[in-house]
Amino acid sequence: MYETNYTAVCEFVFLGLSTYGPIQHFFLTCSTVLYLTIVLGNTLVVITVTFDAHLHSPMYFFLGNLSFIDLCLSTLTVPKMIFDLYSGHNTISFQGCVIQIFVLHVLGGSEMVLLVAMALDRYVAICKPLHYLTIMSPRMCSLLLSGAWLIGIIHSVAQLAFVVHLPFCGPNEIDSFYCDLPQFIKLACSDTYRMEFMVTANSGFISTGTFFLLIISYILILFTVWKHPSGGLSKALSTLSAHISVVVLFFGPCIFVYMWPFPTVSVDKFLAILDFLITPILNPAIYTMRNRDMKLAMRKLISQLLGLRKISK
Repeated sequence: MYETNYTAVCEFVFLGLSTYGPIQHFFLTCSTVLYLTIVLGNTLVVITVTFDAHLHSPMYFFLGNLSFIDLCLSTLTVPKMIFDLYSGHNTISFQGCVIQIFVLHVLGGSEMVLLVAMALDRYVAICKPLHYLTIMSPRMCSLLLSGAWLIGIIHSVAQLAFVVHLPFCGPNEIDSFYCDLPQFIKLACSDTYRMEFMVTANSGFISTGTFFLLIISYILILFTVWKHPSGGLSKALSTLSAHISVVVLFFGPCIFVYMWPFPTVSVDKFLAILDFLITPILNPAIYTMRNRDMKLAMRKLISQLLGLRKISK
């Protein structure tokens, strides 16, 4: 019986952002422009950090990986949404939905740990500057990055291991433009209270716990600088403000989606747009616009690319 129910639903239908034609055209245009901006902006950051020798430091190493994850998160959902808006074919296979959920939580879990690693990097740089290069060695950075991806995979597998075998026999409509666990579980044909609690415990409490861990780390940094006043407080605030902005943009929607006891579809859709279309644009903008070295390196790279283009012509 379970096997029959499981195979009854072979695809899901996305209800999307709107069913009204003119609004769909508006979303199609905006999402296309924003996605191209995401690709160009984050790719530029990754290439700049990779090929500019002056940026081969832990801070920029983590920044390049953050841009890569943001690019992957948007690519996981936005191109499909653009295709659906253009073609009106708003379906995804059962396997495709499960894969999307799996990759989404791998990337999300990895970014959480990566942001913690970036906070650790800032703590060492500000509070222990003389030991910075020793503590944040290339080996340590590689271990932190590997740990981020490993924890992301474990986080995702731990949730899907139980959820993927739920029986699905209809309905098959998801009131969103992508697959995620809260909507996926609600379509199951069995009692899902325990599963919903597990998702909240795994994603919600991890998001909240990591967020408060980061806030505590910022407080420790500012307290350390305040205890040793030497004009460094304003520099520390300037250094941390960009990172705090990125953390709030990333964790705010996660905490609301998984922890808010009264979910609202319209709010969830807005937060999804914020996660996949707005935040991946703001992240490189926040870090590059407030960082002199990044701006100089990006201008240099763009000048070199334009020079090579003129030579090729």
